[in-house]
Amino acid sequence: MTSNEQTPETSSPLVDIRNLHKSFGDNHVLRGIDFSVAPGEVVCVIGPSGSGKSTLLRCINMLEEPQEGDVVVRGEDLTDPDCDIDAARRHIGMVFQQFNLFPHQSALSNCTLAQRTVLGRPAAEATRVARMNLERVGLADKEDALPAQLSGGQQQRVAIARALSMAPLLMLFDEPTSALDPELVGEVLTVMRGLADEGMTMIVVTHEMAFAREVADRVVFMDGGVIVEEGTPAEVIGDPQEERTQEFLRRVLDPTNAGAL
Repeated sequence: MTSNEQTPETSSPLVDIRNLHKSFGDNHVLRGIDFSVAPGEVVCVIGPSGSGKSTLLRCINMLEEPQEGDVVVRGEDLTDPDCDIDAARRHIGMVFQQFNLFPHQSALSNCTLAQRTVLGRPAAEATRVARMNLERVGLADKEDALPAQLSGGQQQRVAIARALSMAPLLMLFDEPTSALDPELVGEVLTVMRGLADEGMTMIVVTHEMAFAREVADRVVFMDGGVIVEEGTPAEVIGDPQEERTQEFLRRVLDPTNAGAL
């Protein structure tokens, strides 16, 4: 393990969501989601575009504020008006579809900035942690490179190293390979497999079914703002019971129908 602070206490979930509702105007995106994740668990969330997957992730760290329901992380209700959201987010790392790196700063600087400004780490300690995590994602030799000098896969790995440098207990991945050329997807998924092997708690929104089969402890299929089916990868991907899940998988696993999603 690295600076990650996973705890062995698995009796209570690290993430516990109850009756979560989120609307954008008349668009009811999340319709009463009940969802929990145990410490050390890897959950892959799959489903068609517009099913509420990304909104669910954004509600977990309160980038979107739900209209109804509870989001409890590490025993703290983030929907409580008295909750210090900034403090709570320090335990949650998030990697987006786009890399969101500062273009004028090096890979190393991108990984030290939040450590210094949010956590108050001294520059030397922030640099040590950043270098450790750049090495962890296979980019120790790119610490001085600007984002424009890196491939898309390398930029996404810097984004992962940046999130890891905050020592999160939970990592959220919102389709982290969707903006990458196909030949660059593998290098990012390799890093994520490594994190799973280390015991990092992860919620991953993805269309990468092979990754979900191999790495996930549990797969959740969402459609229309609800959880339609969940279970092990063998159950949900290998032998889905719900017709909506079956139809989605027929489309996503058949390259000739990829455009249908």
